[in-house]
Amino acid sequence: MKKADLLAKIAEDADISKTAADAALKSFIDCITSTLQAGDKLSLLGLGTFSVNHRPAREGRNPATGEKMQIAAKNVAKFKPGKALSEAIN
Repeated sequence: MKKADLLAKIAEDADISKTAADAALKSFIDCITSTLQAGDKLSLLGLGTFSVNHRPAREGRNPATGEKMQIAAKNVAKFKPGKALSEAIN
């Protein structure tokens, strides 16, 4: 499913325009982004939890040359599905 398909489904299910569905989706994404940027978790009952994990710097190898290289530390977004979602897909 692509974003356009998702917007069409949201608009149909909520009986709103695609423009309103797009605004709601953008707001939802912005909320998740700002919460994770602040270092907080976002838990949605029935869906799951969005959080941030820190990956420390490490040494890796270039697969093409075998040369050692330094991989920088970074924060990565993590999603842990909730029980209801896990049960629904299994």
